Amino acid sequence: MANLVIVRHGQSQWNLENRFTGWVDVDLTEKGVEEANKAGEKLKIFHFDAAFSSVLKRANRTLDIILKNIGQSDLHVEKNEALNERHYGDLQGKNKDEMREEYGEEQVHIWRRSYDIAPPNGESLKDTKDRVMPYYHENIEPLLKEGKDIIISAHGNSLRALIMHLENLTPEQILAKELPTGSPIHYTLNDNAEVLKSENI
Repeated sequence: MANLVIVRHGQSQWNLENRFTGWVDVDLTEKGVEEANKAGEKLKIFHFDAAFSSVLKRANRTLDIILKNIGQSDLHVEKNEALNERHYGDLQGKNKDEMREEYGEEQVHIWRRSYDIAPPNGESLKDTKDRVMPYYHENIEPLLKEGKDIIISAHGNSLRALIMHLENLTPEQILAKELPTGSPIHYTLNDNAEVLKSENI
């Protein structure tokens, strides 16, 4: 058996400003740092064998804070852009409310919550899943099958892609799933890296 913990980064500056962030490398807010510290407190019962993150600082910093809290600051973190947030293309940096005024509520909702419709020059959730899952199968899943305990710090949509696989969810089910910032999810996995149980921590 193995433990897998996934956590969306703490609140970022552009989360606070209600902007489409995507691959723009913004930092955590004070609240985001606080969320990461709280996550670390909750995760003190774990000792991780491996850690993974995107290449974006909001996920990296969240993970660094968590690892410091649990006394594992020396654990190597494997960073890869395969775990980056969904790329929002032309919407990146734009305020979500302003985009609703410009393009209409329905169009922005489609861009944000459709499974396979991407914003202009950006990625859909399906596109995001198509880069997350090969990386997971090649680099993370083999460790889980060996019984290693792993933590992943990433983003709302890259984690949705992974959750869709782990929980066998349909596109409709995953699009309805909200992932709060800084809130860990714990999966207990069998020797085939299949989920036995999950819990929000």
